[in-house]
Amino acid sequence: MIERWALVSGLKGDLETYEMIQSDLKKTRGVKTLFILGDMIGPERNCDALLNRLQNPRRGDLQPQCIYGWWEEQLLAEQGLRGEQKADALRLNQGEEAVTALLNAVNSTHLKWLASLQFGFIELDCGLIHGSSADIGDNLTSETSPLILIDRLTRLDVNRLFTAHSTEQFHLELTGGGLNSHVKDLNGESQYQQKVSKQSIIGIGAGEYYTIYDVGSDKTHFLSVGGQYNTKGKGFA
Repeated sequence: MIERWALVSGLKGDLETYEMIQSDLKKTRGVKTLFILGDMIGPERNCDALLNRLQNPRRGDLQPQCIYGWWEEQLLAEQGLRGEQKADALRLNQGEEAVTALLNAVNSTHLKWLASLQFGFIELDCGLIHGSSADIGDNLTSETSPLILIDRLTRLDVNRLFTAHSTEQFHLELTGGGLNSHVKDLNGESQYQQKVSKQSIIGIGAGEYYTIYDVGSDKTHFLSVGGQYNTKGKGFA
């Protein structure tokens, strides 16, 4: 049987959607692992019920493997759990009311667990990160320059990068080729050539839109709650 991964993000406290995804996965053959790539919380609703469920899976649930996302980063920063940082990005983009709403959406009892989550996972030759290897808020999309995509893959030394921050579902393939660079410094001039193998960047979607990845066959399936395939947003480059 082909092993499959389920990749989810952007639930933002929506326990109902999470329960529907769990129900779908129980009916999906071969799904062995559930990765949740951040943004489990958000300011729109109280997130405590979802966080409790993630930390205490029910019998029969596919146990979630979670990393933190942009919203978790903003909360932890504002609560003083990221050094001297504050939720400046959230404050700048959405104002003080959004910061207050986020603080009110998550009980402080969950902060220790959220702070313990990793930035990302490396599984086989795949990187699983909310944004990218450059930053938690890196917004990789189907329109992102191939040079930027190659940089993000190279930083992790992986052939596939699963990302979630853009909330889009897409699959971009970088076919084999090479990069030529010409460098001039105090020691003179030099040329370099970097071979680029076939690599992929996959946007997994958010909320009710999630992704199934077949590990053995390297196939990606974009779905939405209810098991419906979502064909929008796919791309190849």
